[in-house]
Amino acid sequence: MPDHTTRFAPSPTGWLHLGHAYAALFAARCAENGRFLVRLEDIDGTRVRPEYETALFEDLAWLGLRWEMPVLKQSDHFADYRIGLQRLESLGLLYPCFCTRKDIQEEIARAGQAPHGPDGVLYPGTCRTLSAEERVLRQGRGDAYALRLDVAKAIAIAGMELQWEDRARGVFTATPQIFGDVVLARKDTPASYHLSVVMDDARQGVTLVTRGEDLLEATHLHRLLIHLLNLPVPLWEHHRLILDENGRRLAKRDDARSLRSLRDAGWSPQRVIEHLELQER
Repeated sequence: MPDHTTRFAPSPTGWLHLGHAYAALFAARCAENGRFLVRLEDIDGTRVRPEYETALFEDLAWLGLRWEMPVLKQSDHFADYRIGLQRLESLGLLYPCFCTRKDIQEEIARAGQAPHGPDGVLYPGTCRTLSAEERVLRQGRGDAYALRLDVAKAIAIAGMELQWEDRARGVFTATPQIFGDVVLARKDTPASYHLSVVMDDARQGVTLVTRGEDLLEATHLHRLLIHLLNLPVPLWEHHRLILDENGRRLAKRDDARSLRSLRDAGWSPQRVIEHLELQER
């Protein structure tokens, strides 16, 4: 097996919990004799806090993990994401969407039904057919808008069947249409997770993307974006999620399972690792 470059990419919007610990340890283990990176997904400026960033590094070091420096922060790369958006725009694949959540709900109600995707109800395409004149007019008068990917046109431009490989699950044929016309940027968020993650992984030379199985379906869309942006195609491995006693995935609001709280309660790093290993069986 090759020596892989892997990454753990948390958002400093809360305390790390046992699920994060599992993801970080999994990525580090998969790096084998390669490179293990940490990246901060800190685009959401309304929720990011300096204290969470500091605690994040303390928790990872307490677990015994070591990573390459410097740590990439998404907030330092807004200009790079704009270049990616410009590339997609030059291909005619982006359009401004002026719909509010209320507008979308009303449109779906009028239609009587709407297809669903991994993230819920698919966008009905209301703004896809706006004329160029109306788009310019509304942008010029300062109407708020998001940039959406015309996924049908993107698939047509790709012009080929795209595949991607999960090391544990095998080869998949990409079906990005399951997400519909996703948002790739907003006024207050210069890049969505979908756009930033593929660009960041390419920038850092990540060869094996490890993440929770809840993001497996997102890889269908990511494979399309990788092709459109002419980026190298990595391998993926989507691992199991750490769940609570009710079978729900852990959340940052669940302070009882945060690494910070467990450490204060007397847990050792080895106890955390052994606890996670038991859940693997």
